[in-house]
Order: sequence, then C-alpha cells, then structure tokens
Amino acid sequence: LQLQASGAGSVQPGGSLRLSCVVSGLPLDDYAVGWVRQAPGKEREKIACISHGGIAYYSDFVKGRFTISRDNAKNTVYLELNSLKSEDTAVYFCATNGRGVCYLPYTYWGKGTLVTVSS
Repeated sequence: LQLQASGAGSVQPGGSLRLSCVVSGLPLDDYAVGWVRQAPGKEREKIACISHGGIAYYSDFVKGRFTISRDNAKNTVYLELNSLKSEDTAVYFCATNGRGVCYLPYTYWGKGTLVTVSS
C-alpha cells in the first residue's frame, strides 16, 4: 500500500482547504483511512478516520469543522478543513492500518502535506 497526501496551502484564519489522499497498490474499498497531524514541536494527533463502510470518526477538537470522506472509485480519501484556526497549522498525514476498521494502529503512512493558517 502507498499513500500520497496533497492539498498543501496557506490560508487565513476562518479559511478552508481540502486535502486529498490517494491510495495505491490495492483497491481502497476494503480499508479504513485516517488523517493525523503534527504541529511544530508537538506530537502527532489523530484527526479523523473513515472506515471501509464509510463510518466517520473525529477527534473532539475538529468536530463540526473538518469532514472526512472517501471516493473508492478514485482510490481517494478527502479531508475538508473549514473554519481554520492558527492552531491547525501542522503537517497533515494520511494513514491506514491495512484493515477496514479505524480502531487499529496505523501501519502505512503517506508523506505529509503542510497546512499553514496565518493572517
């Protein structure tokens, strides 16, 4: 499995971005995919995950602002970022555990994409 995140950008507070994660190597249909971010000087933190069946899970700090979705036909998972805050500045990674459920640790990681929120 390989994952490639894209959609890096710099936006003002309150702005929006959409990140994409293309999964290659195997059909996306059977796999859960999540997003994790790492801010400068901080540990990685989970943001959201979507199961193979399309059930989405979110960390409390992004509920109502971020939306995860998937398009199996395009082997792509998206993360829509809205109402961005300066504290959302981080490198965003997509990852999968090679299974269909979200509760297992991630074992495959893509390279990150940088989101900068600044006025």
